[in-house]
Amino acid sequence: MSSEISKVYQPQEVEKKWYAHWLKHKFYEAKPNANKKPYTILMPPPNVTGILHMGHILNNTIQDVLVRRARMKGFEALWVPGTDHASIATEAKVVRMLREQNIRKADLTREQFLEHAWEWKEKYGGIILKQLTVLGASCDWSRTRFTLEPSYYRAVIKVFIDFYKKGHIYRGLRMINWDCEAQTALSNEEVIYKEDGERSTLYSIRYALKEGDGYMVIATQRPETIMGDVAIAVNPTDERYKHLVGKKALVPFINREIPIIADDYVDKEFGTGCLKVTPAHDINDYEIGLRHKLEVIDTINANGTMSELCQMPEFVGKDRFEVRKRIVKKLEAEGFIVEAKEFVTRIGRSERTNTVVEPKLSLQWFINMQTISKPALEAVEQDLVRLHPPKFKNTYRHWMENVKDWCISRQLWWGQRIPAYYLPNGEFVVAESAEEALLMAQKINPAYTAQDLTQDQDVLDTWASAWLWPMAVFDAYEDFNLKKSDFDAINKDLAYFYPSDVLVTAPEILFFWVARMIIAGQEYMKKPPFQDVYLTGIVRDKQGRKMSKQLGNSPDPIDLIGQYGADGVRVGMLFCSPAGNDLPFDEKLCEQGRNFANKIWNAFRLIKGWEVDAEAKPANRKAISWFEAKLNQVLTNIEDLYEQFRLSEALMAIYKLVWDDFCSWYLEMVKPEAGEDIDPETLQKTKDFMETLLKLLHPFMPFITEEIWSLLSERDEKDCITVSAYPQVKPFETQILGQAEVALELVSQVRNFRSRHGLSPKLEFDIEILSGYNTPYVEFAAEIMKLANLSGLTFPDQKSKFPLSFVIGQDEFFVQIELQKDLEKERENLHKEIAYHKGFLESVLKKLNNERFVQNAKPEVIASEQKKKADAEAKIKALEEGLMALQ
Repeated sequence: MSSEISKVYQPQEVEKKWYAHWLKHKFYEAKPNANKKPYTILMPPPNVTGILHMGHILNNTIQDVLVRRARMKGFEALWVPGTDHASIATEAKVVRMLREQNIRKADLTREQFLEHAWEWKEKYGGIILKQLTVLGASCDWSRTRFTLEPSYYRAVIKVFIDFYKKGHIYRGLRMINWDCEAQTALSNEEVIYKEDGERSTLYSIRYALKEGDGYMVIATQRPETIMGDVAIAVNPTDERYKHLVGKKALVPFINREIPIIADDYVDKEFGTGCLKVTPAHDINDYEIGLRHKLEVIDTINANGTMSELCQMPEFVGKDRFEVRKRIVKKLEAEGFIVEAKEFVTRIGRSERTNTVVEPKLSLQWFINMQTISKPALEAVEQDLVRLHPPKFKNTYRHWMENVKDWCISRQLWWGQRIPAYYLPNGEFVVAESAEEALLMAQKINPAYTAQDLTQDQDVLDTWASAWLWPMAVFDAYEDFNLKKSDFDAINKDLAYFYPSDVLVTAPEILFFWVARMIIAGQEYMKKPPFQDVYLTGIVRDKQGRKMSKQLGNSPDPIDLIGQYGADGVRVGMLFCSPAGNDLPFDEKLCEQGRNFANKIWNAFRLIKGWEVDAEAKPANRKAISWFEAKLNQVLTNIEDLYEQFRLSEALMAIYKLVWDDFCSWYLEMVKPEAGEDIDPETLQKTKDFMETLLKLLHPFMPFITEEIWSLLSERDEKDCITVSAYPQVKPFETQILGQAEVALELVSQVRNFRSRHGLSPKLEFDIEILSGYNTPYVEFAAEIMKLANLSGLTFPDQKSKFPLSFVIGQDEFFVQIELQKDLEKERENLHKEIAYHKGFLESVLKKLNNERFVQNAKPEVIASEQKKKADAEAKIKALEEGLMALQ
């Protein structure tokens, strides 16, 4: 590596150089190693359609921090990357591309469409993985997986067949969520709601009673579905309508007779207390319909237009929302509408297309979740899987105890095709291939030929492949029929790297990905797929809004990296992102990260610029002893923070250690005076400290640490920090830390004194110290005098004649200098300080005089308050005496 040192850190040049170097030497490729423990992280596979956004930056930086640290700690660390085929999103992209070429999906065969889809995937898919290399992701790229590649495809099909044989998968007519734009079913988890709801209109509509001149008023926000009404429901306890139960009403326009029924589901307080029951278009109405054996009339087609069953020719074939507007006008014109008022409600939208989801009765494939979910619930309840932060354990429990069957079929072509083959007699067989299906069919009827079989047109929900990720990435299902003992022996990767150590993901997919992976792991491996789940927060802008393309409030991460460097962006993202809490992102955080990188670079240049005097005697052993203790104290804390997955706090601890303790204090202590050289011992210890700090920083800031590591000492090209040994905690002396804290506080107060009185930092003066405990000032006298630029420290037995003084705790310090100063202003300042400390003392006394506080507080808390009282009293006494001296 080049030995030239740039005056300014150049991240772009450094990042490209070192990432290529790491890949060249295959530092991140992992394989089973009997001499090492494994450490595995599996990247949550981003959509193959995706490009890098701020959430990806946060999530993947956290993963990289964890895996880099594990690698340095001696684990065989593996980070498996990959992408998800994303059925709905990818098919939508391909359909849009074809439309631009004047090609309709409907005019293509399935095979022709898939040819286009694969071409698109090869051209555009995987961009996001290339972008992650810019971030510095230390993945084993030789293991990159794709959820639609042949071996993974086979795994998904084998699991479908296995689940079907076990009775977990069934085909049935159920109310599902329907995406009218993508024309496919959605699981409940693929339906999203805006945080603040959406504005809608609640229409109160007259339904005439069949007998007499009376009517009932029904409140609905979906007047376009009234032609599908089959009943009016009221609460059985509602006195207003008890006399109407059992009678009939007429649907507006079409005059269909519908019964008035009583059902506990109806909320007496909502609207008019009357509910129109439309089983084909509302899940709750459907449940009411089942209880009362009501007819189902589906008035909306799969593409969101009105069907012929709406019985109004002028609306047939028109979009549901256009019909809503037109039917409202018609209802108003004919006097059916009593009232229309706006309100805010939750409207379900497709996660992929953002279109309003339509509840729809449909024949779909489902997984019965009741039985298979129990082991996954127990795994979290028993802490076999630990959620970070733990507050999500309650959310997980609620979901798993109220789990619904999972609709796994999607009306798409891009994905794993459901391996069900339909026979002419209406039956079907489930098989891994058409050949196997034919053999099964011929057992039913030997006359069947291949032409008699038709494979199901649908594909599986993307999550029905993603839930196998922890096992399928190691080709777990290639030897699916083997016994467990043989299975482990043959599949060495699975036996070694499963289960993974940590999953880093978002809370919003806790159920429909995390929980399902646990289910699959318990089903096939008899143990969960990971030990810890780190749940990140949502990246929001300064106004608290979720970052999105639609709002235009999300910066391009690649642009940020170009401006601030990858290390600056990584650190900026982690400065304030505790697990599970949302991250209020501000670009200034990245600027702070870049400034930190510059600080580290300048510290390195300072050290490299020192000339050594081989004959010089060691001159900084006190400073060295202090920083060694400080380093190990902080390292102890950092290890604890890592264990608790408090990465943001771990980073801040390292940041303060580097910026404050090393750069601001230690380097200033040992820095040789102008024109002087440094002694060999101090230089070597300082380089050693720098190396240790670089190792602590490397997981967070891989590029600058590798660059400085290569320049700090002569090294072989494989001697890289990325594969160096992580620092281990050593025993440290606590007494010196306490002494240094007192000494450095004095330096800070002297600097404040200079600033307050407008004194030049170059002006030297003596200080007299009146303290009951002089040891810290004596032990660190040389460091205090150097850092505070003092000419001397003395320890008199009585108070000094010099009026200028300040107080730290119960210690008094007298500045031996005569100043031409405004005595009146000085008295004013002292009065303000006395008033402040008296107010503080009063607040402490209130606590100590409160019997309840004294009885309930821990002894150490009371001791702390008593010390505050003593310190405040001493400060007030010293300040009042100082005031007297100015009279």
